[in-house]
Amino acid sequence: MSDDAVPAAGPAGAAGPALLEVVGLSKRFAGVQALRDVSFRVEPRTILGLFGPNGAGKTTCFHCLSGVLVPDAGLVRFDGRDVTGAPPHVMAALGLGRTFQVVRPFRSLTALQNVLVALGRARYRGLGSLVRRAGTAADLARARTLLARVGLAEVADRPAAVLPLGILRRLEVARALALSPRLLLLDEPLGGLAPDEAAALVALIRSLRDEGLTIVLVEHHMRLAMALVDRVVVLDHGEKIAEGPPALVRRDPKVIAAYLGQAEEEGASRA
Repeated sequence: MSDDAVPAAGPAGAAGPALLEVVGLSKRFAGVQALRDVSFRVEPRTILGLFGPNGAGKTTCFHCLSGVLVPDAGLVRFDGRDVTGAPPHVMAALGLGRTFQVVRPFRSLTALQNVLVALGRARYRGLGSLVRRAGTAADLARARTLLARVGLAEVADRPAAVLPLGILRRLEVARALALSPRLLLLDEPLGGLAPDEAAALVALIRSLRDEGLTIVLVEHHMRLAMALVDRVVVLDHGEKIAEGPPALVRRDPKVIAAYLGQAEEEGASRA
């Protein structure tokens, strides 16, 4: 599909009740098969956990869903539309927001200005334009509301460069929410957080789902996120090895073996 075209919706009911449908997704880098024939569906107003040990293909899958990468094979359908290979700005316009495993704020801007950048994506030509215009009154009010929504009202005027990781994780969520998404992709949101920070972010994510947002959560630490998600897909070496309710997937022998194997490798590397 072209870079700027928004694909037309398919026939009513063609995609069933799923907001996101992934069919046979594959991606290869040189000699590494990062994804191989991965399929799953995400129902509206649910949280899907995309889990797996290091190198499982989780972030590659996210990149293919959000338009950062074009899959070699397979289909991505969003709300009944074939969006396979659509670039990030098209996916954002359709209602997909995401965060990244490595937080990427504009470090010279305040938390408030970082949210304004996302709110003004259709009007601002660059950071200089944003700073000069400082946003409309409506934008400023909306940005402050979003910061309050993620618990960051008190740091609105602090530069992102001085904010700790736990706060930056929530700022990433606020910036993604500024796109008014229907589907939110969260890439390792709990990574590097202290227990109290992780608990606060888990509560925030759950409340967003309860308000009607659909979420796909990539997480390496499955135990931390298992209580949060409604359904689980587990990848290992680019292939789906399990799918289902958290309680069932937790006991799956293939899942246990995948994580046990990683623990053994990590233990050997420290020896």
